[in-house]
Amino acid sequence: MRKSIFARLNNWIIFVLMTIVVLTIVIASTILINFLRKEEIKRVDILVSALKFQQEVANPNLEVQALLLQIYSSNTTVPVIILDENDNVIEYKNLPKDIENNSGQIVDLAKKMAKSYTPIEIEITKGDKQIVFYDNSPLLNNLRYSPYILGFFILCYFLFSFWFFRTIKKTDEGYLWAGLAKETAHQIGTPLSSMIGWMEIMKLDDPESEGIHEIEKDIDRLKTISERFSKIGSVPELNDTDFNATIQENYDYLKTRISRKINFGLHLSNEMISVPHNRILMSWVIENLVKNAVDAMKGEGSLSISVIERNKSIVVEVQDTGSGMTKQQARNAFKPGYSTKKRGWGLGLSLAKRVVQEYHNGDIKIAQTEVGKGTTFRITIRKA
Repeated sequence: MRKSIFARLNNWIIFVLMTIVVLTIVIASTILINFLRKEEIKRVDILVSALKFQQEVANPNLEVQALLLQIYSSNTTVPVIILDENDNVIEYKNLPKDIENNSGQIVDLAKKMAKSYTPIEIEITKGDKQIVFYDNSPLLNNLRYSPYILGFFILCYFLFSFWFFRTIKKTDEGYLWAGLAKETAHQIGTPLSSMIGWMEIMKLDDPESEGIHEIEKDIDRLKTISERFSKIGSVPELNDTDFNATIQENYDYLKTRISRKINFGLHLSNEMISVPHNRILMSWVIENLVKNAVDAMKGEGSLSISVIERNKSIVVEVQDTGSGMTKQQARNAFKPGYSTKKRGWGLGLSLAKRVVQEYHNGDIKIAQTEVGKGTTFRITIRKA
């Protein structure tokens, strides 16, 4: 539990750090762009001041003329349009080439510029004015979106990294589950073989002994358990197709082994349902769900298994009238190691999920649950 808390805390720390990094980059880029915008405005102010000086000085000397020309020529990026009061084009610079010879389009562009920056008026003579329109350079306009684009790519990188490490973790968990299952099957198989041998010896003395028959049933049960762990530790073959027969066999076995105070019912389709599956593993899933339901009902209540056909899928619902779950319990029900029982290992539902999702390409979920009223588990698998 403490490891789980620390793991969630670490995830939140990583998320906060990611958010801080992305926001820092976006803010820094925005500050830089604002700085560049102010510098361009200063350049336009200098240009306008030079134009004003040129109008005010009647006969500037050669040095002044050279300085004014240098100021005007130094602007190679900021688009500038100068109009008179009647919207006649006086001068322009750094405009798109496709509108340079079209005065109407130049005037329209000047009006658009006025929406971004307030035009600057230059008084030529008393009553006559020229108006200077300007806008951001193409580079600055493109840089305006760079913080968001950069932030988006950084976020995508972090999301990909999160997905990658999570995939590696799930793969490692898968190998761990497989190794544990194979080792369990091996450990059960060794004494089981010995027990089968001793059973044959005991039969020689008293073949009709009731005790021997009961032990045989337990040995067969151990064989089934061993085979289950063997199959969960490797990729099982889906050779069984009669889904109704698998559920019926499982129901018949479980009905004799649960409390008679539980009203246990089975609802099957009248027609044969062909679904590729592994009978041993699917029986294990149903058994886990039934045992959980019995525990939730504390040995008394109603329990039903229903098999329903829906288009190209088959739906199995295990419904009980037990204690139900809270929303938090329902969210964590399929997580390995999570259990609401004091002595539970928290492996049954996680293994059931693995069998349904990874081996049968299906889905298992809690379709409905309410505290004090019961729970419905739903398995969905595609038909052949």
